[in-house]
Amino acid sequence: MLQILIDNPLLLLFTVVAVGYPLGRVKLGGVSLGVAAVLFTGLAVGALDPNLKLPELVYQLGLITFVYTVGLSSGPGFFAAFRGKGLRDNLLVVGMLVFAAALTVGAHYALGLKAAVAAGMFAGSLTNTPALAGVLEYIKSYAPAAQLNQLLAEPVVGYSVTYPVGVVGMIGVLLLMQRRWKVDYAREAQSARELAATQRRLHNRTIRVTRPEATTETIGEMVSRRQWDLVFGRIKRAGHLSVIIGGQTRFEAGDLVTAVGTLEQLDQVTAYLGEPSHEKLELDRSELDYRRMFVSNSRLAGHRLRDLNLPQQFGAVVTRIRRGDVELLPHGDTVLELGDRVRVLTRRDRLDAVSAFFGDSYRALSEIDILTFSLGLGVGLLLGLLPIPLPGGVTLKLGLAGGPLIVALILGVRERTGSMVWNLPYSANLTLRQVGLILFLAGVGTRSGYAFLTTFSQGGGIAIFVAGAVITCATALAMLWVGHRLLKIPMGLLAGMLAGLQTQPAVLAFALEQADNDLPNIGYATVYPVAIIAKIVIAQLLIVLLR
Repeated sequence: MLQILIDNPLLLLFTVVAVGYPLGRVKLGGVSLGVAAVLFTGLAVGALDPNLKLPELVYQLGLITFVYTVGLSSGPGFFAAFRGKGLRDNLLVVGMLVFAAALTVGAHYALGLKAAVAAGMFAGSLTNTPALAGVLEYIKSYAPAAQLNQLLAEPVVGYSVTYPVGVVGMIGVLLLMQRRWKVDYAREAQSARELAATQRRLHNRTIRVTRPEATTETIGEMVSRRQWDLVFGRIKRAGHLSVIIGGQTRFEAGDLVTAVGTLEQLDQVTAYLGEPSHEKLELDRSELDYRRMFVSNSRLAGHRLRDLNLPQQFGAVVTRIRRGDVELLPHGDTVLELGDRVRVLTRRDRLDAVSAFFGDSYRALSEIDILTFSLGLGVGLLLGLLPIPLPGGVTLKLGLAGGPLIVALILGVRERTGSMVWNLPYSANLTLRQVGLILFLAGVGTRSGYAFLTTFSQGGGIAIFVAGAVITCATALAMLWVGHRLLKIPMGLLAGMLAGLQTQPAVLAFALEQADNDLPNIGYATVYPVAIIAKIVIAQLLIVLLR
């Protein structure tokens, strides 16, 4: 059987994935390894025979696919994070990563570890696969061909030994400190409600205009002056139902209007305009109707909503946008992405025309623009090959992990160039990301399994495991103490930032369960891209400085 797997790399690949992926869904003490279980399955299989390993191209292809798709989806959030308190939060994360690197250097000298093992230990303690990939790429740039396989296995050993405690340690420290500090997540979420405004559920309400002051201004003037964050849809006047087009409409006493927004915003608007009405205008679909439509027309992707001229072309208004699992309130500056589902309100006889305008094709969303995908990856690979000079005559390369990631972040926020759309549909992005990560973990695991077993059998694995636990727990403690005690960051938000520092979905899932609100999601998204790039660079610097 072993010989069959050795002679058939594809069979080996899918065997490792088929065994490892379901194992990652098994929870022990409420914690699961997730897709990282594929790595450990690969290590176990690779340990059976030194020839049981996948071709190098497998994990390289998986790596660039994974980091590129992550960059595309994280681009807007990455650059937005440098506004307001996002800069403070990201500086805190970078400082903690430097602290973790200092602990790694200390462990290197105290335990006499090889530089590559120490760099892998840093990546594993912080559970970051792209950082490990960056180390592997750097080793390939200087290692002699005769020693290449052995040297490539060293950082994977450090990574795989410390990865489990990287997950469990962070969760354990978070659990300990929230109990010690008696954290009230509900109260924190209430005081930080404005931070989670974009993540709250949207509601529809019919309002009767009764107050005279509500008739003295146009809708645009009212919204701008009072900074309302909502969308007006229908208006019923003298028994006639129509769509509210533009901001020049003035309300009259007795008008019935529908508004979409959060409950807090709807309460404010209702108090100013008049009173809530029991008549549900959205249920009257005799003249006006609405439909959810997929944005599959590539000509619309990357354009602002106001530039589509929907009111002028179709007498239509977009009242909601669903992106992935999140429902967004549309604004004129909202940029559409392929895969968005827009809820459009217009006359019944115009719905088909509006649907054709947006595309509304689920099949089209499953197709990938191979030209822009390949071109973006190609530019990223070229960037990764460029040497970056550092003081002391040392050069550094972003490699297969860093180059595509940086290019993808830029293209992700740019959205499109002329007729070329850089972003991928949401579902296609998630699928490619998952496939890429699995390919990488399976490839690295099988290629390093035999060396991993040898290291443990020689007795060095326990020391690496303990050192990794110290790095993980000390970094988590420092992050929580500085963030919560000194900077007064709400614990719910800080827990998400801790998961972002760790770039670990398992820690985020635990934080969400503890907080029972959306603050951890906001903290995670704020620091995740910066944490990935910083760990890629720091991991390579460690191996450069410790060699």
